Amino acid sequence: MKTNKILIIVTLMLTFTACRQLKELANFAKCEFKIRNIENLNLAGINVQQVKTINDINLMDAAKLMSAVTQSTFPLQFNLNVDVKNPNPAQASLNKLDWILLIDDIQMVQGTSQNKIQIAPNGGIANYPLSFNLNLKEVLKEKSGQSLINFGLNMAGAGNQPSRVTLKAKPYVSIGNFQIPYPGYITIKNEFTSK
Repeated sequence: MKTNKILIIVTLMLTFTACRQLKELANFAKCEFKIRNIENLNLAGINVQQVKTINDINLMDAAKLMSAVTQSTFPLQFNLNVDVKNPNPAQASLNKLDWILLIDDIQMVQGTSQNKIQIAPNGGIANYPLSFNLNLKEVLKEKSGQSLINFGLNMAGAGNQPSRVTLKAKPYVSIGNFQIPYPGYITIKNEFTSK
């Protein structure tokens, strides 16, 4: 008899938790998203965050870039900060995020982030940081060395407000041992937009 009561209480608690997490996922789907900025932009190990033109690069770094073009990898690394705004009257959350990064409408890389996030209700904004490390030689196979350098520098050309970066995101919530995905991907650009 006592075991049945414990089982009923546990079942009710799990049901309540599952309903709350599904509601938070539904709220998350109604959130608005925007790319806040790009930080720590490095091309072949050289910080190009503030570079506006090729003339902003000193001779030593220019030589490193030219040398890197001859290597098998030409790495581009940066952090992308995504702001999530919750217009709902209740909290929104996610436990995992599948993402696809596009630059100039070219799919660069895709992956999964296990970062959990909760966004306060009534206009609350939370930041969801993502780190990227990709090989431009692999992604842009047909491009020349100069094109690879230009592509990387163009990422910094508009300062911290990239105009050609798009992130497609699929949020998940955890219910027990199960991951429940949002149906489809949310497209995130520079201005607050809902899915």
